Amino acid sequence: MIAVWTRAPTPASSRKVHPGTIDKLLKKHRIRKITAEELLAVLREPAMTVAPGVAESACQQIRMLFERIEVVNEQLKQCRHDAQRVLEEMAGDDEGRSGQRDVAIILSLPGVGSITCATLLAEASRAIRDRDYRALRSLSGVAPVTRRSGKRKLTIVMRQACNDRLRNAMYHAARVACQHDGACKARYQALRSRGHSHGRALRSIADRMLGILMAMLRTQTTYRVDDSQAA
Repeated sequence: MIAVWTRAPTPASSRKVHPGTIDKLLKKHRIRKITAEELLAVLREPAMTVAPGVAESACQQIRMLFERIEVVNEQLKQCRHDAQRVLEEMAGDDEGRSGQRDVAIILSLPGVGSITCATLLAEASRAIRDRDYRALRSLSGVAPVTRRSGKRKLTIVMRQACNDRLRNAMYHAARVACQHDGACKARYQALRSRGHSHGRALRSIADRMLGILMAMLRTQTTYRVDDSQAA
């Protein structure tokens, strides 16, 4: 973490840092896997013996790299802000054009935020336009692959040939949906109880979400929460 390193770049400097300062930084960045005392114990371990000036030179080089990372992070934040603004403008369009209406429908799906919506529109625009469920599930990698050769047992494995951006977007969309949508959460728990792995269960949830999305796009309706599932 950059904030910790800037305060304790070397073992010698880490001995001057109070545990309370590190604890505040960990809480600020929501890091719970390690305590301030454990982190300081690692930072205060004896340093390697190097030639004079090597440590200072390395710290300077790392500091320059961190400055570049901070610039990239600010640019990413600005890109996310711009994408969200554009999607909100398209979703709020009152002229009834199908493209703008599609944005509002996609954003209404549980677990789908601005990044997932933008990824779907950018990477699977043709499948969404054509309401092609089979193409969309294959592109996003949620459609399993069935293998059988001669007398070998039938096996179902994860699809590897897909769009990695779509796969990643739908994975996180399914994960968030399981946290906030009652129907998705119940479905996930049922799949896990049947012995499915975490990843396979989430792919099944993502597959279900894409099926619902295609039905919503065909009927031009937004997602409605089932009161019985929400309770």
